[in-house]
Amino acid sequence: MITAAEIKWIKSLSQKKFRDSEGMFVVEGEKMVQEALKSGFEVERVYRKEEIGEAAMARISALSSPSPVLAVVRIPDSRMVVPGDGLYLALDGIRDPGNLGTILRIADWFGIDAVYASEDTVELYNPKVVQATMGAIFRVPFYTAHITSLCSSYPGPVYGTFLDGENMYSKELSSKGIIVIGNEANGISKETAAVVTDRLYIPPFPADDPGSESLNAAVATAVTVAEFRRRSL
Repeated sequence: MITAAEIKWIKSLSQKKFRDSEGMFVVEGEKMVQEALKSGFEVERVYRKEEIGEAAMARISALSSPSPVLAVVRIPDSRMVVPGDGLYLALDGIRDPGNLGTILRIADWFGIDAVYASEDTVELYNPKVVQATMGAIFRVPFYTAHITSLCSSYPGPVYGTFLDGENMYSKELSSKGIIVIGNEANGISKETAAVVTDRLYIPPFPADDPGSESLNAAVATAVTVAEFRRRSL
């Protein structure tokens, strides 16, 4: 069974202020809950539709079609690890929850060592972000940081994509470094662009007749990271 107080509490976690005060977030779906249970995250409680009833599950779910299972998970208290000898992503103002979730999936797929996000990036534990990660949230180290400071103090190459950058496919790329991904509408901020050491350009095809004005932030991340990993094969 589930009490009215529990229902109210779980529903409150859809708001950031309550996630922050309670130190909890919600995951939904059988796959997501399984990922949470086998991760190092502390699962506070699991609610199953067969136990609490369909009506109660519909009340606590944030999905249009409630899943059979939902879990409340404690937000880990992790200390930021500075980038070292690996390949990293730095997110400079990613605002769309779907983009952030997809970028985490990309980072998971391509073995990115950690993802760093600016304070104005959408919150990691936003329900839409959590669902979009498809479990990658439990596997990819994620930290909030001042991106310009992070990149300026990094001893290796700092890459970023720009319309006036050098063709990524013909440029020499290191297997280690930071790749900066800019805001969906405005790209990489001027402050951070000033500390980027290698400006990259993803050329369209055909090169002299581009269709779209630019690529979606998550798509650009996938294309860029895939090229870095291809070079190391």
